[in-house]
Amino acid sequence: MSLDKATVAKIAHLARIRVPEEEQEHLAQELNGILGWVEQLGEVDTDGVQPITSNVAQTLRRRQDVVTDGGYPEKVVANAPEGAEHFFAVPKVVE
Repeated sequence: MSLDKATVAKIAHLARIRVPEEEQEHLAQELNGILGWVEQLGEVDTDGVQPITSNVAQTLRRRQDVVTDGGYPEKVVANAPEGAEHFFAVPKVVE
């Protein structure tokens, strides 16, 4: 995939980024270089390679699933500008 000046201008417009016309050609070359690297990654043989999320083997610490706070909804809703039946009341935003 190769990006030209017009495509860079369109991407900039969609991203709401102002890119001066004199910089668009240079930016196209930069983006083409990045896309080239990404295409090279697709050529790497990863068969049999386990995916990793960290370079350190670790397990998540577990905690007891107990309620540590709560039981006083009146105090919580007291901070709301408007409440109804222990819930925060908000204006309707979808018709």
